[in-house]
Amino acid sequence: MPDLKLLGDEPTIEEREAIDTAIASLHQHGTTGIHKKRHLLLPALQAAQERVGWISEGAFNHICKTLEVPPADAYGTATFYALLAVEPRAKRVLHVCEDVACMPRGSGALIAELERTVGPAAHHGPEGSHVEIADSDAVWLKSPCLGLCDHAPAAFLQVAGEKPIEHLFGDVTMDTIRAALGGALDIARVARPKIPQAGQPHLRLLQRVDVVDPTSLDDYRAHGGYAALRRATEIGPAGVVREVTDSKLMGRGGAAFPTGRKWEAVAKQTVRPHYIICNADESEPGTFKDRSIMEGDPFSLVESMTIAAYATGCEFGYIYLRGEYPLAHERLTNAMAKARARGLLGNDILGTGFNFDMEIRKGGGAYICGEETSIFNSIEGFRGEPRNKPPFPVESGVFHRPTLINNVETLVNVLAIVTEGGPAFAKTGTEASTGPKLFCLSGCVERPGVYEVPFGATLRELIDLAGGVADGKKLGSILLGGASGLFIGPEDLDMPLTFEGVKASHATLGSGVILVLDDSVEMLPILQRIAAFFRDESCGQCVPCRVGTVRQEEALARIAAGTPIGDMKTEISLLDDIGLVMKDASICGLGQTAYSAIESAIHRLKVIA
Repeated sequence: MPDLKLLGDEPTIEEREAIDTAIASLHQHGTTGIHKKRHLLLPALQAAQERVGWISEGAFNHICKTLEVPPADAYGTATFYALLAVEPRAKRVLHVCEDVACMPRGSGALIAELERTVGPAAHHGPEGSHVEIADSDAVWLKSPCLGLCDHAPAAFLQVAGEKPIEHLFGDVTMDTIRAALGGALDIARVARPKIPQAGQPHLRLLQRVDVVDPTSLDDYRAHGGYAALRRATEIGPAGVVREVTDSKLMGRGGAAFPTGRKWEAVAKQTVRPHYIICNADESEPGTFKDRSIMEGDPFSLVESMTIAAYATGCEFGYIYLRGEYPLAHERLTNAMAKARARGLLGNDILGTGFNFDMEIRKGGGAYICGEETSIFNSIEGFRGEPRNKPPFPVESGVFHRPTLINNVETLVNVLAIVTEGGPAFAKTGTEASTGPKLFCLSGCVERPGVYEVPFGATLRELIDLAGGVADGKKLGSILLGGASGLFIGPEDLDMPLTFEGVKASHATLGSGVILVLDDSVEMLPILQRIAAFFRDESCGQCVPCRVGTVRQEEALARIAAGTPIGDMKTEISLLDDIGLVMKDASICGLGQTAYSAIESAIHRLKVIA
């Protein structure tokens, strides 16, 4: 054991039990050196908080002693994550979304009423101490996007205890907020409506969502489940990689990297072991497509990850799941357990001699952990800060081993590719953008939700699918790609939603966000919220992003107050300079895109005169 300078306090019996149980439940799969125990740090911290509501010095002491991690190091990791509390806090916590998809659906009025009748929100992050001390039985906090934009406004409830409760719910009213804070919310009765296209025959990615029982392996198999894995074992690993390459599948997380090329690169690596990670930390404001799949068709993700692992020689996998997705966590855990019991996960899968297992790692409330190298650091038990590239993940990823990382939508596409063949899959869509695509329609539309269309559909067609602009109002603008995307206007409605189509229009698909705003929505508060989001979510590792996001928010505040430095032209010029520095000099995509949406609103839509 290293020379640890431990804290003086001892854990309570309940803290010790929660921490030890969490550590014992996780896989020990051959990590060595500093990673041998360190990678259990985040789950141990989460277990302590889920039991008592915060992470005490006694809990830190026990975790650090057990995992051989210096207390200062563990504290630095804990304070990185917005969902973790390191000071005493009420056991019942309600996070109320204040982000861009909830703003036009009334979240501002809800928060104002909460502040008037319940009291000010507790604070975390850069606003002072990590979490404000609270003597009450329940506290509420303002939250960035919770990934339930199709049922905005949204809230996320956490209740610590022997049987901790976590519940994400939408269509929030003051009545449900009061019930949640008072312990009177009947979670069993807070059901979510079906996706708008449920049961439609043309669906592929969403074909089973809200049609099959997401908890039943038999129902999944009755609707075509595990046919792709059997086919994969028949054509072999190289055959699977060939089909994925022939499909021309591009990554669906925003970067649009050729999936087959990535898989082939991992498969060729001679260093062992190989790992696979599903990036399910869907935290881009306005994005909720992956949540819909994980909640409604969890076995499809388990099967597709198994196929990907088989094709690329991965021995172990992680689903890095957004911390605010408790239902997805529950259903994926069930799916893995049932697959394991049927010989579809674990040792000697389908009698082929292929061994592969996986587990869920829950995020802690950090948007930056959607960046692939940040996920590696988070899984390893460090602060979720991005790494420099190269080396690239295919050579040195998690635990510095070859790692395949794809998001949920990308992986689930593989099922159709394997069963029908890559060339057949490529016939859907366009030459450069093949297959179906999921889009997240939210904001001022009649029927918000996730929609599946072939690549090539236009913005106009997507908005029409969602019932058009709500309440008969006129279209004002569209945020395409989320907070890291950009704004476009009504003149762009006939833009084809393909990689090449949006590029020609100087736009981006990003993570599939289509946030519709009618012409009554004030744009400046939306821009200020985007700036506040990036300021809060910046990991602080690099100066351009750490300082630039703060200066960007300050400039917008001056503009909103009518007190620009010099005149408005000078202030906008300053914003452009800050944005250029962040784009050119930031380590990762967060800083590089932090000005994109704001810049497009200023220069494309002319929202600031």
